[in-house]
This record gives sequence, structure tokens and C-alpha cells, in this order.
Amino acid sequence: MVLLTLIREGFPPKPTFSVDDIPDLSGKVIVVTGANTGVGKETAKALLNHNAKVYIAARSQEKTEKAIQDLKNETGKEAIFLKLDLASLKAIKAAAEEFLRKETELHALFNNAGVMVPPMDDLTADGYDLQFGTNTLVDVPGHFYFTKLLLPALLKGAKSSPDGTARVVNTSSSASLIARKINFDTLKDSRARRKSGPNQLYAQSKLGNAIFAKELARRYGDQGIVSTGLNPGNLTSDLQRHLGRIQTMLVGLLLHPTPMGALTQLWAGTTQEGATLNGKYLIPWARIGTGNPVIQDEKAGADLWKWFEDQVANI
Repeated sequence: MVLLTLIREGFPPKPTFSVDDIPDLSGKVIVVTGANTGVGKETAKALLNHNAKVYIAARSQEKTEKAIQDLKNETGKEAIFLKLDLASLKAIKAAAEEFLRKETELHALFNNAGVMVPPMDDLTADGYDLQFGTNTLVDVPGHFYFTKLLLPALLKGAKSSPDGTARVVNTSSSASLIARKINFDTLKDSRARRKSGPNQLYAQSKLGNAIFAKELARRYGDQGIVSTGLNPGNLTSDLQRHLGRIQTMLVGLLLHPTPMGALTQLWAGTTQEGATLNGKYLIPWARIGTGNPVIQDEKAGADLWKWFEDQVANI
């Protein structure tokens, strides 16, 4: 069943949604994490082309400033750099505070940044598995903490929006289908973590993204927050930089062009139809899917949320 789903999501039908269907976004303030490259950069490009005020939240100022210049050359619009290191909870707090000094409202947050199968010795500054710490903290203590800190601006953004919503779009992966649960013993360096290996840890981190998205929808949907999790598709991107040569060759046979990966998150984050998708798991290209059954487990969502809260309680 999982294999069949992976095949269906890996070879989706021709999209019915395109970037041309994005409405005018004048007056909208939007943050895209990891938008200095890949899918995030394509997302920022489409948002700028439709008149949004776009913050690119990323770690490297040099790389992001280059991306901002590239985007300005392509769109005539200039994005804004927000320094964000998702591998450090203190840095995340500093980034959120910097944003809140500049803006009172946030209309859409694209939790797009992530890493894929880095070396096992790579940990976050706080000692978490790099994939779970970045993909989930950030979506776990990472994207989770960033989203939590920006909630006041998101709630104000929802109130000021004509449709009464603010969007939080969380990038997961088809790899989330492979993980069976969140093993909390593997989230910091331990024998259990090293026994799991990078591929299993990656799948777990992406399941964490999807569980977080669903739990955020449960907790804040009645206040106008529309939270979605999604598989952007099997794409050519910098995520594959840690794969071996043979793995890279094999994976390359299954990949789609990077711009395609922006479609589903742009559909969720900008359109009128996207306002109806709270709690949904989305698949390529701009379709509603089912995702891992664990996503629907309210206890799994509550347990992960509590773990998140415990990790950031004293930052």
C-alpha cells in the first residue's frame, strides 16, 4: 500500500493549477524559510510576481542576498532578508523577534527549509538530530518554535485578511509515508539515533512535519490559522547534496523540475481554495491526499506538541 502511494505521488497527473492562478497579493506579508535556493526560491519568485511583501528567512546572508538579487532581476521586485538559523533555537528566537520589530501582521508562513540525510555526526547547536531539529523542531523544535513565536502576527494577519485566514504551509515529503511513529529516543544523539541511520531519521523528521501541521490545524483552526502539510514532489534540488554518487544517479531518474515543487504550497498558501484546506495533507500537484495514517492520531499530535513545548520552554 505504501509502495503504491509512493508511486502515485511520484508520478502525478498533469497539474490543473499554475502560478498564473495566484491572485494579486498586494498588502500581504509572507515569510518563506530556506528560499535562497530550490523550491523556496521558486515560491518566493511567484509571490513577488504577484505583489506580496516577501521575507526570505535563511542562514547565509551572502547566499540569500545573491538570491534576492536574482529574484529582483527576474521579477523587478525585491525580497527582504531575515537571518534565520533553524539549527539553533536561540537564533530562531532572534529571527522571530527581528521580524516582529518590523511587522505586526503575517499573512502566510511557508515552512519550507530542510535538510536530507546529512552525516550522522551533524547535530543542531542544541544537540538534536540535524534533520529532526531543522525539519521539524523548526518543525519540531525548529519550524515549530519559529511558528510559535510568529503566531501573534499570524493571528493578526488572519483578522485583517478578507477571508479571515492566515496560512501556515509545512513542507513534508513522501518519505513521511515510510516512518511508523516518532521515536523520541532518537531525537538527540544516542545509540538509538545512530542505530536508526540517516534515511530512517529523515523519514521520521518529515512525518514530524506532517504531524505538526495537523496539530497546529487542530489547535488554531478556529482562530483563522489554516495549516497544511504537503509532499512537494520528487524534485531536483540541493537536498540531494549528501547522497552518494550511485544514490544520486538512481534518484535522478525519478525527479521532476524544481519549479513544479512550488505549485502545491503556492496553491495552499495563496488561493481562495487554500482557505478550505485546514488540516489537510496535500500531494503533487496541488491535490488533496491522505498521507501517513499516524498524522490523524490525535495522541501522536498531542505528544509531539508537548515534546516541542518542553524543548523550547527555557529559551
